[in-house]
Amino acid sequence: MELLDYEKLHTEKVASSLGECMVLLKKDGKFPLDKPCKIAAYGSGVRKTIKGGTGSGEVNSHYSITIEEGLKNAGFEVVTGNWLDEYGIITEKAKKEFVEDIKKRAKEAHMNSLLYSMGKVMTEPEYNIEMREKGDACIYVLSRISGEGNDRPVKTGEIKLSATEKRDILTLNDRYERFMLVLNVGGVVDLTDVKDVKNILLLSQLGVDTGTGLADVLLGKQNPSGKLATTWATYEDYFPMDDFEDINETRYREGIYVGYRYFDSFDKKAIFPFGYGLSYTEFKTDFDDVKVDKSIVTVKATVENVGDKPGKEVVQLYQSAPIGKLDKSYQDLVGFAKTSLLQPGEKQQVEIEYDMKYFTSYDEESASYILEAGDYVLRLGNDSVNTSIVAALNLESTVTVMKAKNVLEAPDFEDLKSTVVNVEIPAEAVRLSLDVNAFATETVGYDKEYEILPEIEALGINKAALLTIGGFNPKKGAMSSIIGNAGSKVCGSAGETSSFVSSDFPVLTMADGPAGLRIARDYFEDKKGKHVVGNGSLPESVMDFVPESTKFIINTVSSSAKPKVGTEIKHQYCTAIPIGFAIAQSFNVELAKEYGDIVGQEMEMFGVNLWLAPALNIHRSIRCGRNFEYFSEDPFISGVMAAALTNGVQAHPGCGTTIKHYAANNKELNRYCNDSIMSERALREIYTRGFGICVRNSQPHAVMTAYNLVNGQHAAEHRGLIEDILRCEYGFEGIVMTDWIVSLAEMKESIHRNSRSRFVAMAGGDLFMPGGKKDYDDLKSALLANELSEEQVKINASRVLAMAKKLAGNQ
Repeated sequence: MELLDYEKLHTEKVASSLGECMVLLKKDGKFPLDKPCKIAAYGSGVRKTIKGGTGSGEVNSHYSITIEEGLKNAGFEVVTGNWLDEYGIITEKAKKEFVEDIKKRAKEAHMNSLLYSMGKVMTEPEYNIEMREKGDACIYVLSRISGEGNDRPVKTGEIKLSATEKRDILTLNDRYERFMLVLNVGGVVDLTDVKDVKNILLLSQLGVDTGTGLADVLLGKQNPSGKLATTWATYEDYFPMDDFEDINETRYREGIYVGYRYFDSFDKKAIFPFGYGLSYTEFKTDFDDVKVDKSIVTVKATVENVGDKPGKEVVQLYQSAPIGKLDKSYQDLVGFAKTSLLQPGEKQQVEIEYDMKYFTSYDEESASYILEAGDYVLRLGNDSVNTSIVAALNLESTVTVMKAKNVLEAPDFEDLKSTVVNVEIPAEAVRLSLDVNAFATETVGYDKEYEILPEIEALGINKAALLTIGGFNPKKGAMSSIIGNAGSKVCGSAGETSSFVSSDFPVLTMADGPAGLRIARDYFEDKKGKHVVGNGSLPESVMDFVPESTKFIINTVSSSAKPKVGTEIKHQYCTAIPIGFAIAQSFNVELAKEYGDIVGQEMEMFGVNLWLAPALNIHRSIRCGRNFEYFSEDPFISGVMAAALTNGVQAHPGCGTTIKHYAANNKELNRYCNDSIMSERALREIYTRGFGICVRNSQPHAVMTAYNLVNGQHAAEHRGLIEDILRCEYGFEGIVMTDWIVSLAEMKESIHRNSRSRFVAMAGGDLFMPGGKKDYDDLKSALLANELSEEQVKINASRVLAMAKKLAGNQ
């Protein structure tokens, strides 16, 4: 296999950075290894290494290096080939039985087996294979995969370890002097029974060179420097969510106490806390200074490598807000800084800066973002538990930072409230006073006026409406898409805006993400246009479940065809970067921007305008099937990582990101019609804050709304979310589109309907995707009945055209 020049450049950049995304959870000094050796490699992920999750996040890359291949390429002799062969036979048999069972259950439920299977994953089987082989060192690679369409079950072989996994891991840990448990996962697994293993590495799922990256870390060519962006704990110690499996309604009773905010505020002990991560070397961090300039706080610290190997450290800054009218979490992450690669004995001063006005509390009674009077305590450390109080910033009186307005109906429950009290400040802490007058109150104007372009005014209302219905062409029929595959300009792209409205209007081409660009790997051209070779670019993970009749339909609507003999097969090889879960663990904003730059370059090459990524929903529960795509349980790190990726992509002309899923998309069960019910405060402080950070720091060109409802109203139809918060409060200037709304995927048991184009348009949603006749007819019907104003449709269409001109005007 020969890589093209851009592939070599991109994969080398990614491969050389992967240690930054890995988290060393346990160590005993026996790693790294001095040189390649005989290695006993066991576990599900050695030969079946997972590079990323399933669904729209899958990337059709040119190649993928497994852990077995990565070890051999690095010079290791893998002595467990027979064990791996036996394991493969067992799991292949289990998979066939699993697929047949899914098809059977789909038939009983009167559902298409493809749609029924989305995101469903076989749990790890039990088996008894003798581990006879002997190596100089040993690894056990535990893998888990999850994806779009389903959540993770709390079962053995999934969130819980199987009996076989526990037995084999503990046996090998006792047998080998040099043993490492490697976690090839995209979400939390409960490590309670193996937490005392001597060496544990969270490898995660790192794209095409996952196997190469592990070999580099085992040999010390890279030093893991990641930190956990989500709390790892015993499953039963997380906040109980008794209605997580309710298909209709999910009540966010924990309020603002998500992730470490819950553990810290209620004295819960995690196995590995938020922000935690070790290194092959050791560091010492000393606080230097803190300064305040109006609302801007700057903290300086010096990090010294006091170990014997080069490495990087992450310094984290947490703020504890004073308890007043509102209860508060014990602490919130407000900033972090990662050092450069420090040699043994080398020092570096780092600087962390944050603006206090973006770390406010939301007071529902006054509909305001406020900073309450009292001491704002600053804690410096290298994880959320290992911190020291370094300063206290006193605010003499409460200030209102922004006067907003509530957009949600009140829930039918009271949020969880902590009993955290104001802390005693040590004598050695720096004390500074904040100037009350430095915090001017911003009063939001909710009566923004929007331009209607003359081209839209001249179209007539029906054609203007058509421009807001995805790529629908009345002469060709509906755009058909099951998993984002409705484009025609770029083979395998997720969708487009309409090319039917006017030949003078440029067309926006969109492709899925978020772990790279997902378009068809192979295609050919003839007189009729471009055609995907093979399965219409459906993700590989679903192909076992596709009925033959469905395959025929997919190939037909995807313009798939068989090339004639001698036809040139063209390629669109895209780089699979680390999953969002792993990128956040790097705590390296510049690295995230570099990954965005790689995606942006490939977008330019292949003619894609909007990347349907990054995804920054919150890890509310470790059960969510799409947590691998999402960054963190923390909105701050989610927002800054999304902004960094966006800045990398949007440095390329004609390229933009689509941050998603706005908002409160935190589980996959009945994702089209499940109602996320929460307080206004939780919405603003946890579930939309990251979107606000991303918009302010990078101004992404598009936002994708979530499928779910929020307090009884679809997010895609929620004018309060779209117009009031996103556009007026956060200052978003781009287009708002729906997720891919397909009626085939609705659950019959749901009490809520799916989103409708008329209500999306009323809310200020610009694009209804992927677009079909039913959606267009619904819009025209609302216009005819005067339920939807022509002005609003023209505003929406104008935003779509303006973005098409901006990104695709020169194509």
